[in-house]
Amino acid sequence: MFKNYLKIAWRNLKKNMGYSAINIGGLALGMAVTLIIGLWVNDELAYNNYFKKKDKIAQVYQSQTFNGETGTGQALPRPLEKALREGYGDNFKYLVMASWTNDLYLKYGDKSLSRPGNYMQREAPELLELEIIKGEKDGLREINSIMLSESTAEALFGKEDPIGKVIKASNQYDLMVTAVYRDIPFNNSFNDTEYLIPWDQYVAYREWVQEAEDNWGNNSFQMFVQLADNANMDRVSATIRDVKKNLNEDTAEFNPQIFLFPMKDWYLRGNFENGKQVGGRIKYVWLFGIIGAFVLLLACINFMNLSTARSEKRSKEVGIRKSIGSQRRQLIYQFLSESFLVVLFAYVLAILIVLLSLNGFNDLARKEIAFPWSNGTFWVVSLAFVLFTALLAGSYPALYLSSFRPVDVLKGTFKAGKYAGLPRKILVVLQFTVSVAFIIGTVIVMQQINHAKNRPVGYDKEGLIQIPTFSEDFFGKYDLMRDEFLASGAAIEMSTSSSPTTRIWSNRGGFTWEGKPEGFQEDLAWTEISPEYAKSLNLKIIEGRDFSREFASDSLGVLINETAKKYLGMANPIGKFLKDDDEEDPSPPLKIIGVVQDMIAQSPYEPVKQGVYVYDRFNNSSFYNLRLNPNQSASQNLATIERVFTEHFPDIPFQYDFVDDEYGEKFAAEERIGTLSGIFTALAILISCLGLFGLTSFVAEQRTKEIGVRKVLGASVFNVWNMLSKDFLKLVIISCFIAIPISYYVMNGWLQDYPYRVILEWWIFVLAVIGALAITILTVSFQAIKAANANPVNSLRTE
Repeated sequence: MFKNYLKIAWRNLKKNMGYSAINIGGLALGMAVTLIIGLWVNDELAYNNYFKKKDKIAQVYQSQTFNGETGTGQALPRPLEKALREGYGDNFKYLVMASWTNDLYLKYGDKSLSRPGNYMQREAPELLELEIIKGEKDGLREINSIMLSESTAEALFGKEDPIGKVIKASNQYDLMVTAVYRDIPFNNSFNDTEYLIPWDQYVAYREWVQEAEDNWGNNSFQMFVQLADNANMDRVSATIRDVKKNLNEDTAEFNPQIFLFPMKDWYLRGNFENGKQVGGRIKYVWLFGIIGAFVLLLACINFMNLSTARSEKRSKEVGIRKSIGSQRRQLIYQFLSESFLVVLFAYVLAILIVLLSLNGFNDLARKEIAFPWSNGTFWVVSLAFVLFTALLAGSYPALYLSSFRPVDVLKGTFKAGKYAGLPRKILVVLQFTVSVAFIIGTVIVMQQINHAKNRPVGYDKEGLIQIPTFSEDFFGKYDLMRDEFLASGAAIEMSTSSSPTTRIWSNRGGFTWEGKPEGFQEDLAWTEISPEYAKSLNLKIIEGRDFSREFASDSLGVLINETAKKYLGMANPIGKFLKDDDEEDPSPPLKIIGVVQDMIAQSPYEPVKQGVYVYDRFNNSSFYNLRLNPNQSASQNLATIERVFTEHFPDIPFQYDFVDDEYGEKFAAEERIGTLSGIFTALAILISCLGLFGLTSFVAEQRTKEIGVRKVLGASVFNVWNMLSKDFLKLVIISCFIAIPISYYVMNGWLQDYPYRVILEWWIFVLAVIGALAITILTVSFQAIKAANANPVNSLRTE
C-alpha cells in the first residue's frame, strides 16, 4: 500500500513539474537555513564540552560596589588563594592560580615565534584535562619547565622530539619542554592556550607579583577551580561569598563578594549588570533558533498554499477514489506520502546546499563547524526533522483535500466556497509578517552598528600601528628606537603605552583631591605613556598642555580625559593634584597638567570611562605606537620598520597590529549577527516570493478564460495586472501593520542592552513597508503581465 502511495505521489510530482520545483526548492532553502542554524546552535551549546568535568569546573569571580554601582569580573587579589586553600580547601579538588593570557616570545635554534598562553599552578593540566602526546602530565612540577601545544611544538621543533629540549622565553630565561599536549579544540574557552609555564616561575621573575602576596587591593590575577566530587557549586559559592570582606578591612568598603562562576555559563551567560547575571550570547542562540523555525515555517506555508490552491484540480481524483471505496484515512495517507516525498527530495537538496555553503558560513561566523556525517544522533534527529516537516507541511492539505464530498465533486457542483481561500490568505499574511519583521530587524541592527562606527573615536586611528614589547630586551631602549624609526622615514611619530590603544588594562583608586566628596570611591582607568603619546595618536589637548621633555617636573604630571574632569568634579583641573591616600607609604602627588579629548578605549557602545595618563618614568611600557609616514605606502613603511626592528631585536619576532583593525574587532560580533540576519532575511523573502509566484501563477491559470473575456471587451494590460495584483498587495499591507508593532517592541528591547544606541525612527518602518510592497509587485507582476499579454483567442477557443 505504501509503495502505491509513493508511486502516485511520484506521478503527481512529474505531472506538475513547475509547482513541484517551487515546492521542493522553497522547502530545500528553508530546510538548509534551519540545518545551518541548527549546526550553529549545537556548536554554541556544545562550547566547552571538551571537558568531561564541565559541571564541576568554575572560575572564581568578584563583585565590588563603587558609588552604588556594582561591577563584576574575574580579576582577583593574590591573597585569596591562601584564604581559600586554608579555610575552604575541602570543597576543591583542584585550585589553580593563573596569569592573564598573554603572548610570549619562544625561541629554539634559529626559529622564533610568538604564541599566547598562561602561567598556571601545577594542577592546571589535570583541571584542563590536557591530552598528553609526549612527556608527562605533571609537566609543571619544575620551576623552569614549559608545556607546549602540539601545533606550537611542531612549529618550533618540526619532526624533532621536543621533550627535554631547552627553549628561550622572551629572550630572558631558559625553559625545558616537559610535555606536549594535543591542541585544545576551537570551541573552547582555553583554545588559545598554546603553552603553560609554572606559576612559581611567574612569581619568581616578577617583583610586583611577589609584593602582591598580601595585597588584597591588587586585583591582577585569575583563579580556576574544580570542585570536590561531593561538593555543590551553589553551596560552595555561597560559603566563600564574604571571605575577602571578612579578612580585609581596607577593601571591605567596596563590599567585595566572591563567588564561583560555573564553566557551563562562561560562554553563553557571561554578562553581568549591577552584580546580577543577565545573560549573554544565549540571546543570539534564541534569536537564530527562532529565525530558523520561522524560515522553515515559511517554506511549509508555501507547500500548504500551493497544495490547497490546486484543490479543484485534485477534487475529481478525490471524488472518484471515495466513490470506489477509499476511506478518508487512506486519502490522508496518500497526501501525506506526497508531502513526505517532496520533503525527502527537499532535504537531500538542502544537505547539498549546506555542504556548498558551510565553508563560507564558517568564515562568516568564525566557526569550525563540520558536517556530522558519522554522528548517529544527527541522522536520527534528521529523520525526525523530515517526518515533522512532512507532517507540518502536509497535514492541512491532507485534511482539506480528503474532506471533499464525492457527490458534489462528480456532479460538478463542487465549489470551493466563499471562505475557502481565507486560510491561504492568512498564511500569506503570516509569511510576509515574518519577512517584514526580518527586514526591519536587520535594518535596525546594521543602523546600530553604523551609529557606533560613526561615533567620534577621539584620536586618529588611520595609519597607526602598535608593536608589543613583552620582553626585557625593550627596557630602556625607547629613545634609541624612536630615533631609529623616525630617521628611517617610515614613521613620523612614536610613543609607548602600558595598554593597547583600543583597551584598558589597568584600573586604580586610592586617591584624594581637592573637593573630593566624603565617601566617594573612585575608579580610574590608568595608562602609563611616554611624552609623545598624544602626538602619535593625534589626541587633542582640550585644556592645559601636553607632556614635555623640557620640564623635569612632568615625570610627576598627569593628563586626564574630559570624562575624568567631570567625574572628579573639577571645573578648573589644571594645577590640581591627585594624592595617594596611603598614609603609611604614599606615592608622590600627581599634578594635572592637561585635559585630553575623550578617546574610546573600551566598547564603542558604552560611555567613555574616566581615565588618567601618567608619565612612564621607568620606560618599560608594553607597546610601541607608531604613526606611519602618510607619504609612503603602508607596505613600504612596514618593510622599513621590520628591518630596523630586526637589527636591534634579532631574536624577537616582528609583530604589529593596525589600530584601526583592532578597533574594528569591537564591532565584529554585532557585524556577524547583522550579516547573518541579512542573509537569513534575504532567504526568507526569497522563500515567501517563491510561494507568492506559485500562487500568482495558479490564480492566473485559474482565471485564464476570465482574462480572455475581459481583453475581448477592451480591458488593458494594466486593468488585468491590477485585477491579479491588488488582492496580494492588500495582504502584504495587512502584514506590514502586524509586523511593525511586533518588530518595534522586539528591537527596542534589544537596543536597551546598549547605553550608546540609535533612536528608532519612523522612516525605518516606512522603508520596510515600501520594500515589501516593491518585492510583492515585482513577484506578482511577472505572471500578471504574462497573463495580460496572452492572446485571448487561445484562452477562449474551447468555448
